Amino acid sequence: MREYLLTLCVTAAVTYLLTGPVRKFAIVAGAMPEIRARDVHREPTPRLGGIAMFFGLCAGLLVADHLGSLNEVFVRSNEPRALLSGAALIWLIGVLDDKFEIDALIKLGGQMIAAGVMVMQGLTILWLPVPGVGTVAVTQWQGTLLTVALVVVTINAVNFVDGLDGLASGMVCIAAAAFFMYAYRIWYSYGIEEAAPATLFAAILMGMCLGFLPHNMHPARIFMGDSGSMLIGLVLAAGAISVTGQVDPDRLFGASERSTVHQMVPVYIPLLMPLSIIAIPAADLVLAIVRRTWRGQSPFAADRGHLHHRLLEVGHSHSRAVLIMYFWSALIGFGALAYSVNSASMWIVLSVVFLSAIGLVLLLLPRFTPRAPRWAEGFVPPRYRRRRQAAAEAREALAASEAEPAQKAEPTPEAEAGERVAVTSGAPTVNGATAIGGSRPRFADRYKG
Repeated sequence: MREYLLTLCVTAAVTYLLTGPVRKFAIVAGAMPEIRARDVHREPTPRLGGIAMFFGLCAGLLVADHLGSLNEVFVRSNEPRALLSGAALIWLIGVLDDKFEIDALIKLGGQMIAAGVMVMQGLTILWLPVPGVGTVAVTQWQGTLLTVALVVVTINAVNFVDGLDGLASGMVCIAAAAFFMYAYRIWYSYGIEEAAPATLFAAILMGMCLGFLPHNMHPARIFMGDSGSMLIGLVLAAGAISVTGQVDPDRLFGASERSTVHQMVPVYIPLLMPLSIIAIPAADLVLAIVRRTWRGQSPFAADRGHLHHRLLEVGHSHSRAVLIMYFWSALIGFGALAYSVNSASMWIVLSVVFLSAIGLVLLLLPRFTPRAPRWAEGFVPPRYRRRRQAAAEAREALAASEAEPAQKAEPTPEAEAGERVAVTSGAPTVNGATAIGGSRPRFADRYKG
């Protein structure tokens, strides 16, 4: 565990220290696009944050290669090299997109090529855990297609959710933490060496996100751009592929398929756990494709209909919308992790249900403005205090009344005579009688009787 923590800290430190110089480089390079209609930020912000994240990935792999037990991952498996090759390719495509805005189909082709590079070097799905059947071996072509599909879906899911400051990096960090605990448990508790690469990938991914988050929290000083979002999406997919396709679920307990299924449903968990960690981004991706196709648009056409945009439209602040997305990601990811540890515990199910209810209340917060009782006003924010709220409204009303201009002085007799002539002369106006119709009752009342 200490070696994994050291790798995580080195990755986070390198990413954090390089993000500042990368920001200056992005400004000099002109990687600061104009604000678009779908953007939430108000000022042009540099991109290319993925450069720092990529070098953090390289530093993490380099340190792990020189540590005792982690060095065996590089000796026994070619997966770290496969990850680095695919990450370098997808990172290069992302950098070009951040600077030159390349076509969406070109990016899609690059994602498929990066996935193919990883497959050629051994990072591929070898078998699938099928519920009710057990472990099913797949052919080479089936494994290649499944691997490419999973990589492309994960990359685009993370890319789509990258719409608010700190959202994508925080959600991926939460997912990586849950996935790290799951993979480490398989590797350490059951002695399955095939889970060691996935554990290493999750630790490095957490370091990349934690190192970039301080620069990306609201208000963000730099965006990760496609060079960062596609990169962390690929690393997340690589860990999921390593556990799902290369760890035999029947070895988790050293029992037969039938007893394994009945004990802890491990046949389901290696398939559900990788899907649960990208549940929110994947749902956003599916909804975006359906929404755009229904409107007759291209699935790659950008819009403001993502989940985080909906939260802002409901009335949540920027920070609260991000925290709500964090909450749901943690609930799904760690809920699946707890279920994998003990699927027979009713407390886990009840806890998930209770936390889901809390999440629904958080979603509905803008619909009502609660007021704390008077004895608790000292412990809540000012907007929930009755007396403070009334005093604030009174001050606002007083300021508004003072800001109004003084009443106009009484017009002189000469001015009144001129106004009467203008009204009664019947001279044409811009819109006829309508243009001065609003002022006629005033004169009529003034000179009545």
